[in-house]
Amino acid sequence: MVKIARWNDDGGTQSGFMEGDACFALPAGTTVGTLLEAGLAETLRLAEKTVRTAPAVPLGDVTLLAPLVPATIRDFVAFEEHVEGVRKSIDGVAGVVPEWYEAPTFYFTNPHTVTGTGTVIGIPAGCDALDFETEVAAVVGRVPGSDGSNLSAAEAHDHIFGYTVLNDWSARDLQRREMKVSLGPCKGKDFANTLGPWIVTADEFEDRHDAEGFLPISLAVEVNGKAIGQDLLSNMGWPFAELVAYASQDSVVRPGDVLGSGTCGSGCLAELWGRNGSQTPPPLTTGDVVRMTVEGIGTIENTVGTRREAVTRVAARTRPRNRAVTSASASPAGRA
Repeated sequence: MVKIARWNDDGGTQSGFMEGDACFALPAGTTVGTLLEAGLAETLRLAEKTVRTAPAVPLGDVTLLAPLVPATIRDFVAFEEHVEGVRKSIDGVAGVVPEWYEAPTFYFTNPHTVTGTGTVIGIPAGCDALDFETEVAAVVGRVPGSDGSNLSAAEAHDHIFGYTVLNDWSARDLQRREMKVSLGPCKGKDFANTLGPWIVTADEFEDRHDAEGFLPISLAVEVNGKAIGQDLLSNMGWPFAELVAYASQDSVVRPGDVLGSGTCGSGCLAELWGRNGSQTPPPLTTGDVVRMTVEGIGTIENTVGTRREAVTRVAARTRPRNRAVTSASASPAGRA
């Protein structure tokens, strides 16, 4: 199995491959981004060479980082069961809107706040309802001769370089307020995303796709050692290739782009709150440990830190709606 990782050790930040319980660093100046630009075939060749020739560093001697610094992150909402539960919790209404079935839906989130497994995740200011979201993410790599635009599902399949685990951390109370403005999510989402523990290359899953292109692999999440939810990736409404293809329509997907599956069924607290009619289980608090495991990929684990105490809301000013054009606004400064 080819696993691609980034880590910190005494030599600083390194990129390379994992085999067993050892890390094998790429040559200086070669990064995970270099591999994504080179494409999957060249990466597999380089992995074989690196594991054979580079010094082995024990996994226990390093600190894993997020396996890449994403160029962009598109996060989909591809699990019907999740939509059913969380819509009741966030919007206060039951059911799935008809538009969900018509096409995949995603939002862009913040690539600058990506963290790795083991990182302490602080609670954002003003949040009393911190939640997690259990997901798988596809990582895009280069395909020779393709510009990544207007892809078919078959073409998009070839652009999937590999897969990693994604925890889309969520401040549900902040999200609930901003979604009422019909835009977002915004501050309810952009404070943290965890990716890891590494990227497993797509060839490892090639013989596991079913006839429609879905991957029947298991996702599970627990908090403080207690199981919270479990689902199969094949319960998505669309296979990953169709998500990537949809993202590319009248747009482009490029090496380093990350596309999340959206939360699996029972993969977050808000979905359970919607079904239970109360915040049961309770929101995450300082010291809670969230552990996510995806079959064939690996496990990420993060501890919840303290909440930042600050007032971040800025109220709108109430101003008269005067649309009259004044002479000052109509004439450039200094003109008679």
